[in-house]
Amino acid sequence: MNNERLKRITVEEGKCGGRPCLRGFRIRVSDVLELLAAGASHEEILTQYPFLENEDILAAIEYAAHQADHAVLRSS
Repeated sequence: MNNERLKRITVEEGKCGGRPCLRGFRIRVSDVLELLAAGASHEEILTQYPFLENEDILAAIEYAAHQADHAVLRSS
């Protein structure tokens, strides 16, 4: 986990419903992930959102991976 990269993820009350965003901008981590899932390349995202940097996209991916990494307990 790259803690320095994850500092790019911000959560602010009143901005995007308190959801994780990139560097205080009004673009959510989930927006970037949805673009990637739809097949957009890093270059396409950076062209569409010129205020973003490639490290922001990588931060969104890393943040999602970290959020998804939790133990699942089975009931017996």
